[in-house]
Amino acid sequence: MKLAVAGKGGMGKTTICAGLALALAEQGERVMAVDADPNNCLGFALGIPAEKLEGIKPISEMKELLEERAGSRGGGMYNLAPEVADLIDQFKVSWGGLDLLVMGTIDRGGGGCACPLNSALKQLLRELVALPVSLLVDMEAGLEHLGRGTAAAVNAFLVVVDATPAALRTARRTAKLAAELGVQNVWAVGNRVTTQEQRQAIQRGLDGIPVIGFVREHPGLSQEGVFAGEAGKGLREDIYAILDVLRARA
Repeated sequence: MKLAVAGKGGMGKTTICAGLALALAEQGERVMAVDADPNNCLGFALGIPAEKLEGIKPISEMKELLEERAGSRGGGMYNLAPEVADLIDQFKVSWGGLDLLVMGTIDRGGGGCACPLNSALKQLLRELVALPVSLLVDMEAGLEHLGRGTAAAVNAFLVVVDATPAALRTARRTAKLAAELGVQNVWAVGNRVTTQEQRQAIQRGLDGIPVIGFVREHPGLSQEGVFAGEAGKGLREDIYAILDVLRARA
């Protein structure tokens, strides 16, 4: 199963992504979780101990390394398919039956061309998609890392929403971009849904994007992982229900 998870900031996509990764690992799957969000919070949501995460630098911030791999240092030409497969084993963190790779994203605010850096990250994501593992990618709201070939290899693109108009607009825009990249399955997950009215508002506002499940409000999720504690038990139930739907559809 290869899943990319996106949504407007604050929608809980990292929680959903971590929950799905943990559920798959609990079921004996080999899991690679990829943090491609600039906030880099996926490791904590997975419950990986802080000492194992301390000092981890997102690969996207290793500018010299990425430029070297893309062959762009000192010139305007660069390689569209650089050698980056070895970076996976070099920088992944293994814990609790799954692997985490903190990939990050390219910040364009500093000026200059980020094309070689994005080329290296897109190739890295292509290498990850090709691995014989279940892949969960915690994306930023945009689809900067996804090229057409990578997107076509993803089983599904999950957009996490709540019932607010801003979240629904972001979901519709994200689904449109994903479809343009060749993603065949674009589905939504409603998060923090407590009433039937919220469910109906989400379904109306998604303009035909299929909703594959809802996650209830689970206040007090532990900093030791989204499945820890009493709140985590309820989240696990919701995530397993969504995973059952994903297995039936993917």
